[in-house]
Amino acid sequence: MLKTVAAFDRIGEENAFAVLARANALAAQGRDIINLGIGQPDFRTPEHIVEAAIKALRDGHHGYTPATGIPVLREAVAADLHRRFKVEVSPDEVMIEPGGKVTMYMAILMFGEPGADILYPDPGFPIYRSMIEFTGANPIPVPVREENGFAFSAEETLKLITPKTRLLIINSPANPTGGVTPKSEVDKLVKGLEKFPDVCVMSDEIYDHMTYDGEQHVCLLTYPSIRDRLILLNGWSKTYAMTGWRMGYAVWPGKLYDYARKLAVNSYSCVNAAAQYAGLAALKGPQDAVATMVAEFDRRRKVVVEGLNKLPGVSCATPKGAFYAFPNVKRTGWKAKALAASLLEDAGVAIIGGPDFGILGEGYIRVSYANSTENIVKALDRMGEFLANRKAA
Repeated sequence: MLKTVAAFDRIGEENAFAVLARANALAAQGRDIINLGIGQPDFRTPEHIVEAAIKALRDGHHGYTPATGIPVLREAVAADLHRRFKVEVSPDEVMIEPGGKVTMYMAILMFGEPGADILYPDPGFPIYRSMIEFTGANPIPVPVREENGFAFSAEETLKLITPKTRLLIINSPANPTGGVTPKSEVDKLVKGLEKFPDVCVMSDEIYDHMTYDGEQHVCLLTYPSIRDRLILLNGWSKTYAMTGWRMGYAVWPGKLYDYARKLAVNSYSCVNAAAQYAGLAALKGPQDAVATMVAEFDRRRKVVVEGLNKLPGVSCATPKGAFYAFPNVKRTGWKAKALAASLLEDAGVAIIGGPDFGILGEGYIRVSYANSTENIVKALDRMGEFLANRKAA
């Protein structure tokens, strides 16, 4: 029998893709499936972005590019960050990558090893913990609590830092909860981090355009005291409905940039050339499609929250960002993953069980409202009928 490296026994995955595969298999059998599970916008990539990629191919952009991304795109990212957050970012700090997960992979690989601690949000994006465990580091969950509006607590986070802590991962607006951490709490966290100068921070800001009810995204690049140890994760997937284009970027500090460049050279060489020109068109072109999409998500958010709160045994806090609701289903009597599985198989509604996002996810499910209002209403009706007629397994 082949003997693999032991680390591969520790690597996890993102169960949303397993749910998507099962939903697609049921649909192929003729079942009417409504997918509120996968985390991707249901909008088309804006046409001017698509045309920019087509033009790039016709213009002959068929070859390798620099491992860090084409210079004009790195310049555009830096200019966009300055325009939106009034921060000075050098294009030489920006790295274009094939999706946001690459930044997670690289950052956790840089700091994770046996004996090291890495702090990550729980409930949170499952790849954080998966990669931490892969490196042999200790995954230390930072609780993200419903009673706190699914924002992280600076005080609670800082108390978890020890001499073994190498990296702190934060995410706002957050997946899976839709929580947005207010500036006052971010201020406290950054102030507290001054006592821990050896702790690096990775800020996952992939949903930074998607905030509601007057909430403003707080970009960690705006805090000078941590700039020399801050890794910013962002990209095009959510903002411009470009999940399949695999376009992400990071802002890397100091010598970490060259480490990331070497990892790129050793793994994927460079990002798809035509896709980079599409990314350039996204940043430099009209932004009205983004505003239209976010406004539509806001409308759906209200439908989802109102509908979930009417379901028997379900309560749902109002999410302030992203395109997810994270309702509490404890009073239904169901375990979250069993409920999610039964809703898919028996009611034709795909959602994700909270434990797929961490230990503290039990008692919750993730509902994506990246689907039409018509489908959302239909799904809520099915969920209501299911809960009214089925006892917990």
